[in-house]
Amino acid sequence: MTETVTLTGEAREVALAEAQTVLGMTRDDAMRGKVGALVAAVDEGAVDDETAELLENVLELGLQAGRIRAYYGPGGEQAALATLRKLPRGRVRSDSTREVSAALQALAGKQLDSVKLAAVAPGAFTLSFEADGYDLSVRLDAHGARLTSVGT
Repeated sequence: MTETVTLTGEAREVALAEAQTVLGMTRDDAMRGKVGALVAAVDEGAVDDETAELLENVLELGLQAGRIRAYYGPGGEQAALATLRKLPRGRVRSDSTREVSAALQALAGKQLDSVKLAAVAPGAFTLSFEADGYDLSVRLDAHGARLTSVGT
């Protein structure tokens, strides 16, 4: 099933400008074709499954580099983030965050015994909690937040 994400207003403007920037920098003909299709889709105001992954990559790169905030300000950055949340990887991140939040509710009202943060790889961390006999570990990385262990 093909899913379409509609882009309007500032979200469309930022996505279009970023895609056009990438198109202007792309020298590989095959990639130029893909980015050109992305530019056309964003210009029309809708991306489908075929162009969504590339748009995610373009927006993530612009956000991580600070380019989107620098060029389009906080409003443009928020528009790009809102667009990312609508795209497939963003929906997965949002779902995983809700699942982790629900699991962490088991600690509500418990005596917190320890909290530890460990760097496990570049850009990846594990946050561990011990509370009243409960042990929870959460991995935080570019893919989102995931429970890695739950124990009592």
